[in-house]
Amino acid sequence: MAGAALIPARLTVKRDMDRIALLLKSYAADHAYATRLVASFQQNNSEGLTLHCVVPAADLPAFQVLASPTVQVHAEEDLVGDHLVSEPVGDLRVGYANQEIVKLAFWETGLAANYFCIDSDAVLLRPFGAADFMRDADTPYTVLVEDNDLKIEPAYYRDHWVGREASIRRIMAEVGLDDPIMRTCHGHQVFSSVALRSFRDDFLAARGWTYADALALSPYEFSWYAMWLQKARPIPIHAREPLVKVFHNEDQHLAAILTGITDADIARGYLAVVVNSNYSRDLGLVATSDDKPTALAPHLSYGEVGRLAAAKARDTLRRRFGQ
Repeated sequence: MAGAALIPARLTVKRDMDRIALLLKSYAADHAYATRLVASFQQNNSEGLTLHCVVPAADLPAFQVLASPTVQVHAEEDLVGDHLVSEPVGDLRVGYANQEIVKLAFWETGLAANYFCIDSDAVLLRPFGAADFMRDADTPYTVLVEDNDLKIEPAYYRDHWVGREASIRRIMAEVGLDDPIMRTCHGHQVFSSVALRSFRDDFLAARGWTYADALALSPYEFSWYAMWLQKARPIPIHAREPLVKVFHNEDQHLAAILTGITDADIARGYLAVVVNSNYSRDLGLVATSDDKPTALAPHLSYGEVGRLAAAKARDTLRRRFGQ
């Protein structure tokens, strides 16, 4: 794929484009998640910002029901079709590769000067507006973190961190960012069209690369953005911590349930919450708003529930009667 001609933007920037919007890339299998997200968006969208929901053309009829004056539903082929791929990109399946490409190329539509990428499995928890995403009228915040809280988890370090760090270090080397500290984010970034234009014109074009070529080297679209931004500084960097609390795995989610953390607690520090559907999909549409018994139920077998009830009964007897 390397060396392919770079396709110029098909759409020019509009004078009336939004200063800040939200971008949701979804597909049929995530329809229930997207429906829940859009409901939370409508409930908390205090300034009438626009959410752009982008899906494959084949899924468009199912998602049109979500459209409203503040929710625009688009077929990805109509927006960035020239950039999409029909074959796997490195280790990325076609659909996953195109998901990442849509996020990187959406700025070319001219629909938003800046856009906050949000996942289908997110739920917005409190009222939000432009000031949550923008430092000033022109410059967005940039989410940049070291993720040391994840690095110390033995299972996460073994299963995800080592490979992810090596791949992101490849991005840093490619863009020429010489820094012992790796600052990036997993997702939910505020993308700047100015920074992404620089990435396309000053980095990709110089190599004759497409977005897909970059992802073939390292499949982390948010890290490509973060590392190029730190290297080239096409816009001022106003760093902040993540806007979305993500429970990456079952252990993290269970710990929160047992601690009694509620949505109100999460909303004090975050705009939204995600229970990662990569692990929780088989549990159904998991909600962090559930009470402790309801939240724990999907994680327990009937046998475990029975043993739990028996243990609880024994504990009650021991405390009451000293048995």
